[in-house]
Amino acid sequence: MASTPAEYIQHHLQNLTYGKLPEGYVRADGSVLDQATWTVAQTGAEAQAMGFMAVHLDTLGWSLLMGFIFIFLFRMVAKSATEGVPGKLQNLVEISVEFIEGIVKDTFHGRNPVIAPLALTIFVWVLLMNSLKWIPVDYIPGIATLLGLPAFKIVPTADPNGTFGLSLGVFILILFYSVKVKGVGGFAKELGFTPFKHWSLIPFNLFLEILGLLTKPLSLALRLFGNMYAGEVVFILIALLPFYVQWALNVPWAIFHILVIPLQAFIFMVLTVVYLSAAHEEHH
Repeated sequence: MASTPAEYIQHHLQNLTYGKLPEGYVRADGSVLDQATWTVAQTGAEAQAMGFMAVHLDTLGWSLLMGFIFIFLFRMVAKSATEGVPGKLQNLVEISVEFIEGIVKDTFHGRNPVIAPLALTIFVWVLLMNSLKWIPVDYIPGIATLLGLPAFKIVPTADPNGTFGLSLGVFILILFYSVKVKGVGGFAKELGFTPFKHWSLIPFNLFLEILGLLTKPLSLALRLFGNMYAGEVVFILIALLPFYVQWALNVPWAIFHILVIPLQAFIFMVLTVVYLSAAHEEHH
């Protein structure tokens, strides 16, 4: 267990990382690897030494679990839906579907049957992942320590790898529908002749358009990560205070996150729909 505030903070913000350590690496326990080895990082330094190909097991695990919960609940409601007075869960699901359907109708100006289900999936999935922040910060890391794990970070959206993974998927869809709807030539023409419609300004237009295209997934990922990570840090700092001070600060901060958590899921979903709507629009 962490013995100082710095070690406590570092422990709670470190992901359970699995990757490859190079031959000759000196591990935290003093042992030296006689060959390159795939293993779980025991410290932040080991996680950093594993490089780009390292995998955050906790982020992947919790993301998949929240995705399975979403699929299970909505499938269960779909199979048992009744025409009479709906139950609480069915009522919640119907409200969610109608809410997302209204947002898509108002925001998306193309015709694509995939967008509404995609928006619903993004909203509910991100909401469930964000909601893990409501679990007290010591519970899951404490259980992980008892199980012998060096670290375990519970909120996937407080990990930039998780948010960049989501935004990268959105970015691929933006490129796919831009080419599918406008054609390769039409998409290239849009990049080369927007906003200035003159051949001499094509390099300047390309710079602006490609930069704007790349900032879309970047802004999606960093906005969600920044808000979730900052909230997690504040919860951890509050946990370091005396017990009576914790209750004075923890409760209002948790109440504040009742608004922040769904708001961030909503913003991510709406921006995704807006970006995909732009990908379906032809510029003349």
